[in-house]
Amino acid sequence: MLGLPLIAILINLVAPLPPELKVGFIILAASPGGATSGFLTYLWRGNVALSLSITSVNSFLTLFSIPVVVNLGLHIFMGRETDLHLPFWDTVRHIFFITIIPAAIGVNIRHHFPVFAEKISKPAKYIMLVLLAIVFLIKMFAGENYGGAGLVWADFVQISPVALIQNACCLFFGYFFMYYLGLPHPSRLTAAMESGVQNTTLAFLIAGSMLGMQEMVKPALIYSMYSFWTACLFAWFTNRAAGVSR
Repeated sequence: MLGLPLIAILINLVAPLPPELKVGFIILAASPGGATSGFLTYLWRGNVALSLSITSVNSFLTLFSIPVVVNLGLHIFMGRETDLHLPFWDTVRHIFFITIIPAAIGVNIRHHFPVFAEKISKPAKYIMLVLLAIVFLIKMFAGENYGGAGLVWADFVQISPVALIQNACCLFFGYFFMYYLGLPHPSRLTAAMESGVQNTTLAFLIAGSMLGMQEMVKPALIYSMYSFWTACLFAWFTNRAAGVSR
C-alpha cells in the first residue's frame, strides 16, 4: 500500500508523459489487486489464503489511502496547472458502496445459503467476466461522448513502455519484499500477483467517474492489457526456479 504508489511516483517523475497520464499511473498504483490477482494466485499455486487476506485488508485500507495518494499525485504532477482534487469523504463513500458492501453481501450469502452460493458461483463467474469485458470494450473503443477513453495508436506507443516498466517493478517488489521477510515461495508469488495486477475497474471509477478525466483512464486500460500475461510469465519463471511444477 506504501511501496506501489512510491514506485509509481518515482517512475513518473522521469517518464516523458503528460501530467494527466502520470496521475493515471498513480491512481492505478493506489488501486490494490482484486479478483484477478486472487485467480492468478490460485492458478499458479500461490498462497490463496494470504491472497484473500491481503485483498480483504486492502479493501478497507483503500477507503482512506486512495484519497490521500491520488491527491498527492495530483499535487506533484498537476499542482500548478489545476485545482482538481479528490474529496476525501465522498471518495470513502463511493469506494465503500463499490467494494465493501458487495463483498459483505457475498460473504453473508455464502455463509447463510451455502448450497445456493455454490449453485450460482459458476454462472455468476462467467456473467461477471462478460460484464467486465463489456466495460473494457466501451472504455477502449467507444468515443469519449459515450464513456470511452478515446484511445488512439499514439496512446499505446506513448504509455506502453511506462506501463511495462511499472508492472515489472511492482511484480519484483512484491516478490522480493516477501523474500526479505523470509517467507516461502508461495507467499512471495502471492505478493507479486497482488502487487503487479491492479484493480483496474476501481481505477476507472476514480479517474473516469469521480475525477471526470478520461485521459487518466488510459494508463489503467493499457496496463490491464499486459498485466495478466506478464504476471503469468513471471509466475512461470519463478515457479520453475523454485522447483514448483504446474
